[in-house]
Amino acid sequence: MKVKDIYSRRFSKEITFRKEMWSILCRDFFQQWVPLDSTILEIAAGYCEFINHINAKKKFALDINPDVKKFAAQDVEIIISKSEQIKGVADGSVGVVFTSNFFEHISKDSIAATLREVYRTIKPGGRLIILQPNIRFCYKDYWMFFDHITPIDDRALVEVLELTNFKMVKVLSQFLPYSTKSALPKSLLLIKLYLQLPILWRIFGKQALIICEKPH
Repeated sequence: MKVKDIYSRRFSKEITFRKEMWSILCRDFFQQWVPLDSTILEIAAGYCEFINHINAKKKFALDINPDVKKFAAQDVEIIISKSEQIKGVADGSVGVVFTSNFFEHISKDSIAATLREVYRTIKPGGRLIILQPNIRFCYKDYWMFFDHITPIDDRALVEVLELTNFKMVKVLSQFLPYSTKSALPKSLLLIKLYLQLPILWRIFGKQALIICEKPH
């Protein structure tokens, strides 16, 4: 079963909404963690919704699916590669690495290998930003997607990150809702409001946000 077939079935009807949603998420939240003069790498970029909307001096998008080239903006350089061995990215050359909804799709060994490779590419003081379904809060729906293979929560992620020598900067066990397929209304205005009211995160948040850095 091909990745592009799974994602086409899952997201093809939501592409326009997701683009607009990620534009808001990047502008109103994630941009504060990404310096404008930085080099940023997104792992498992998919439809490039994050990397296209974040502002940075140099942008890379990594994915195993060649179709990622169809969705990347002109200022995004594409890397077709597995995350365990990132091709063409020099040691300590990246300021920020971002990944969203990825680790549940790969094995624990692959997660650990990916984090070691990310650590290699990040410069001292650089950041890794992870947005990840937190099985502690979405266990009832975690297996609704056929390609989910590894259950993981925020505590386990922190543990493996610290074992990889990352230093925690911010850990939110509850941040965004689990999926755009949830019962919550698809409203761009509500997304803006949601980001401004952290009290709602403790009610609806089922994805963890972890921001860590490579020590100097």
